[in-house]
Amino acid sequence: MAFTGNFVCNSFKKQLAEGVHTFGPGGDTFKLALYNNNATFTAATTAYTSANEMPASGSYAVGGGALVSLEPVLSSGIVLISFVDLLFTGVDFSPFGALIYNDTAAGNPAVCVVDFAGEKTAVNQNLEVKFPPITATSAFLRLA
Repeated sequence: MAFTGNFVCNSFKKQLAEGVHTFGPGGDTFKLALYNNNATFTAATTAYTSANEMPASGSYAVGGGALVSLEPVLSSGIVLISFVDLLFTGVDFSPFGALIYNDTAAGNPAVCVVDFAGEKTAVNQNLEVKFPPITATSAFLRLA
């Protein structure tokens, strides 16, 4: 079992200070790639990899799906970041988790690791990755 939790990647935290990532409409293109349970991701993950990624199926392509970034919000000194829900149609696979990465920046730097807390099976079905609303209590990423 390789997925052991959700992690904001350490390299991402440093790259924020370096101006590598731009969120919000008109910003960088972020992608969500799906992985089987042999993928080994931690907070030390630095970049996208195709190793152990789900194969192309339905509307899912290797490399993952492009995310639509919401405008970041500043709330009580915390930056809130989230995305529009992502739908893959007609897929036939069973991912255990995902990696969100910046497809615009050189080297496809990792943002975060998402553990689905178990296998999510879709057999010629739709698979939707839902993100919480961008509020002070429920944003996907909260940067203090």
